[in-house]
Amino acid sequence: MRAVKLMSVVALLWGMMSGCAEQKSPSADTTIIGESDKVEVYYFHNARRCATCEAVEAQSKAALEEIYGDTIVMLVYNLEDKEGSGKAAALDVSGQTLLIVSGSTRVDITNEAFLYARTNPEKFKQLIKENIDPFL
Repeated sequence: MRAVKLMSVVALLWGMMSGCAEQKSPSADTTIIGESDKVEVYYFHNARRCATCEAVEAQSKAALEEIYGDTIVMLVYNLEDKEGSGKAAALDVSGQTLLIVSGSTRVDITNEAFLYARTNPEKFKQLIKENIDPFL
């Protein structure tokens, strides 16, 4: 009986985690794109969102505001909207993604964002700072 309960909990947790798992094409974490000197942060999400998805957005916005004030722009797109799907296609994004873009470089911090946004917001804030500061 205990094993059945344990397996049920594991299956439930697996289902919750896979529902919010990143769905992007395999590529390097840093990719070269268009030309611009400003730093922008893009967050792409689906219409149906879990607590972690919402935390990634909220913690990213809070960290950017606290560290950089209004100098770093964060753009949030719903992948299921026309505008969001268009921007995702332009940036070669196919699932929930948190990108830092500067000039011809993009840094994908999605995995770390989903790992730390809820469980360790301070570490997540430090991750954002470490990935943006080299561009400033």
